[in-house]
Amino acid sequence: MAHALGWDAYPVTHHVEVHELGVWLREKLGFDPRGRISTRDWITVPQQFLLEVTAGGVFHDGLGELAPAREALAWYPDDVWLWLIACQWRRIDQEEPFVGRTSEVGDELGSRIVAARLVRDVVRMCFLQERRYAPYSKWLGSAFRHLEASDALGDTLLEVLAAVDYESREAALVETVTKLAARHNALGITVQVDESGGLFHERPFRVLSSGRFVDACLERMSDPWLRSLPLTGAIDQFVDSTDVLSKTDVFPRAASLFTAWTDPGA
Repeated sequence: MAHALGWDAYPVTHHVEVHELGVWLREKLGFDPRGRISTRDWITVPQQFLLEVTAGGVFHDGLGELAPAREALAWYPDDVWLWLIACQWRRIDQEEPFVGRTSEVGDELGSRIVAARLVRDVVRMCFLQERRYAPYSKWLGSAFRHLEASDALGDTLLEVLAAVDYESREAALVETVTKLAARHNALGITVQVDESGGLFHERPFRVLSSGRFVDACLERMSDPWLRSLPLTGAIDQFVDSTDVLSKTDVFPRAASLFTAWTDPGA
């Protein structure tokens, strides 16, 4: 059973909907977590829905069925977690030099756009590091303030976004990602990785070179199927369309993408 207080097109009033638990879970997630949760299930559900199911208020669980379902969804299995972190590091690794390369050709707008994308990727990495599901974009900044990472990274993230020239933007970004790297090492989930920044292939752009964190994560993984996938990440790491991420019936279909990547003949 779920209740709401209204929505945009209607005045605030009480509404009550009654569902059988299995139906409700499948409507929210695309599967029933009271059974076996496959690796495909984990990576085809956006974090915002995992958050909704596991963090929403529970006023009564008379049959005792909801609590075990929420416990099963509390956080990703270790290999899935490592893979998601590896994929998030890959996103950072792929774009961190572009803040300088765009500026080099006089594209100040482009430099700011890339920097903003990296800020978002850093914020989402912080949720992964702290084993917290991230909400969708409207609440991402608000939820970030409740993470431990907010105290360590919040100011420098704002400096990246507020910078009006490349030099200060780069300085704030390098400080941010080196702190993020230190937080990764503090987790102890991989071998210790060099946290220092450096030049991008001898080009005059300072970066973390985040790819080494990707490699460290993959080295600790044992799931051969996950290791065979391209480093796209879960559905909400490579899809940015609300029309996809808000429609539960799409999630099971997304599993076919991962199957096709590992078995082109499927």
